[in-house]
Amino acid sequence: MNMADQNTPDIIYTKVDEAPELASASFLPIIRSFAAAAGVTVGTRDISLAGRIIATFPENLTEAQRQTNDLAVLGELVTSPDANVIKLPNISASVPQLVGAVKELQSQGYDIPDYPEDPETDAEKEIRARFDTIKGSAVNPVLREGNSDRRAAKAVKKYAMANPHSMGVWSKDSKTIVTTMGANDFCANEKSVTLTEAQAGPAKIELIGTDGSVTTLKDGVTFPAGTVVDATFLSAKALSAFLADQIAATKDMGILFSIHLKATMMKVSDPIIFGHAVKAFLAPVFEQFGAELDALGVNANSGLGDLLEKVHDQPAIMAAIDAVMADRPPLYMVNSDRGITNLHVPSDVIIDASIPALIRAGGKGWGPDGAEADANCVIPDSSYAAVYEEAVNYFKETGALDPTTAGTVQNVGLMAQKAEEYGSHPTTFEIPHDGTVRMTAANGDVLHEHVVEAGDIWRAASTRKAPIEDWVKLAVARQKTEGCQAIFWLDENRAHDAQLIAYVKPLLAAAGASDKFQILAPREATRVSLETVRNGGTSIAVTGNVLRDYLTDLFPILELGTSAKMLSIVKLMNGGGLFETGAGGSAPKHVQQLNEQNHLRWDSLGEFCALGESFKFLAEVKNNAKAGILGEAVDLATQGILDHDKSPGRKAGQSDNRDSHFYFAKYWAEALAEQTDDSDLAAHFAPIAKALAESEAMIVADFAASKGGPADTGGYYHTDPAKTEAVMRPSATFNKIIG
Repeated sequence: MNMADQNTPDIIYTKVDEAPELASASFLPIIRSFAAAAGVTVGTRDISLAGRIIATFPENLTEAQRQTNDLAVLGELVTSPDANVIKLPNISASVPQLVGAVKELQSQGYDIPDYPEDPETDAEKEIRARFDTIKGSAVNPVLREGNSDRRAAKAVKKYAMANPHSMGVWSKDSKTIVTTMGANDFCANEKSVTLTEAQAGPAKIELIGTDGSVTTLKDGVTFPAGTVVDATFLSAKALSAFLADQIAATKDMGILFSIHLKATMMKVSDPIIFGHAVKAFLAPVFEQFGAELDALGVNANSGLGDLLEKVHDQPAIMAAIDAVMADRPPLYMVNSDRGITNLHVPSDVIIDASIPALIRAGGKGWGPDGAEADANCVIPDSSYAAVYEEAVNYFKETGALDPTTAGTVQNVGLMAQKAEEYGSHPTTFEIPHDGTVRMTAANGDVLHEHVVEAGDIWRAASTRKAPIEDWVKLAVARQKTEGCQAIFWLDENRAHDAQLIAYVKPLLAAAGASDKFQILAPREATRVSLETVRNGGTSIAVTGNVLRDYLTDLFPILELGTSAKMLSIVKLMNGGGLFETGAGGSAPKHVQQLNEQNHLRWDSLGEFCALGESFKFLAEVKNNAKAGILGEAVDLATQGILDHDKSPGRKAGQSDNRDSHFYFAKYWAEALAEQTDDSDLAAHFAPIAKALAESEAMIVADFAASKGGPADTGGYYHTDPAKTEAVMRPSATFNKIIG
């Protein structure tokens, strides 16, 4: 077992995927070396996509290949007051990513079963069910046993204002728009109720067919009293009609067509919606060759890329695709040079990253010709589309933000215990036939009913009382600390939000804080917050789970140029701490550049911020003064990285992640050597600081000498530790000093 040697380290540093995991090969040895001086142990737990696959399918593996289910271990740990976890971004796997990881593991000698796209036998269905536990955002709902406090660290914000990132120019004549269904979607069809004591307990979800047949969709979903339980559906017919209309309208406007979803976090509903978009865009092809596509195993939910792979040797189908594409509006591109479109892979265009990037660029996206163009940003469900629509309209009116004077929007997010839509995966269904979906409480009360048609997407979500109360308490504390504008982003006309408002108002009154907060619908809150930021002020957005995700990309990308540098603290409800390293994803393009040029441009600033908070938290809960000194020194080292411009450059030939880690270690050691609160720590780090300073030129030269050509880490999803260490720790001098 890979993790057998790790029992209860003081700090857990998660093993993840792609760029942040490559960076960990360089950074983690530094952390462990410095932490040891304070008697602090640092362990790892593997929540990578490959690691979760291996843990889920151990039966045909050798003893050496097997590993523990570290996600389950961490799921238990975060309910403990002893939890201190630094959580890096991991892959929230789409089906293509899942299949790719399985193929790589198989090529490395791991006897993992294939992913069954269309399971038929009981054995295939059982395998598929196990894979489904890995798919999408399988990690965050398990670990987030607390609510979120996200904000730009002061040093990071100060640096961004002094060194502004580029911003596109907004024109009042921009054709860029945001379009959404607005009717017969999840928002419009939502119903919500707060459970009474009598209704608490196991609920049941059934589909009653028009012929009277009863199909149990889910049984035994248990809710405590006080839980807000929602149910809704999106009409497949309405979705198809909406997409067809938008494709035609986009062509008429002469702009790019783009669709923006969250196929990772919404791993059941959004891939289905994405599949509808692929079918709508290629409607004539599916109409003419439907039977042939079925026979070839085409699943539109997997995207255009998978479809093209399966029909590349079918000239008639390929010709039909080419003809349709030529007649359609140009597609928003993920990579124009490689011909990868918005519709290629469901996980390639993630709404909370894609639309903020487009807004930052002045409303422009990349087209097939490699040029920037205006775009129709299609967001099928209208639950949160107003945020982006209002932002686009606002910037058309006012022009782009000025990062040198812009204020900031912090976030307090309701996410504990799988709150709201992000916890809805187990209770989301593509309806097999016409009928009525009925959700019944433990006492027999019918909570929700919807008349549905075959193909509709129905879902239920829940938000528990204790996380809601904790969320309001955290919001009150943060507003008291900051003394600034604070807004609950809740719409009294939306069913779910109305239930939350019924909690929020008396809780604020009891805290004596009613006059410190506004409650505004997301559209209005967006404009008020943007005005505050434009005027250099600070606002706290107090939001639900989805808007927490969306806004902690939107505002940081506008303010800082990236969301990867946010300070992200999850105050676990049972007293522990979860410290997340930003919202920037796992950066697959960074891995591509490393493989081709041995240059890793991943910026570990998020890790630096989380590390400092983790040490300070440890000092507080374990009464370890040395850990607190390490944490304060981390802050000084982070400031040093910014002050001396030692963050990674984007291009090969510039300094990269490894150089940044060297300078972080140098500044960290200097801060510890110079502090006067602990003479033992000062004495320990003085020779380290001296050695790093004297060896700086040699170490930087070692890094430079290793770069330029291809890098071999032994895999993409499942790298080889020795090869990765050789790539990411190329300086023997640095390694010897650090240990």
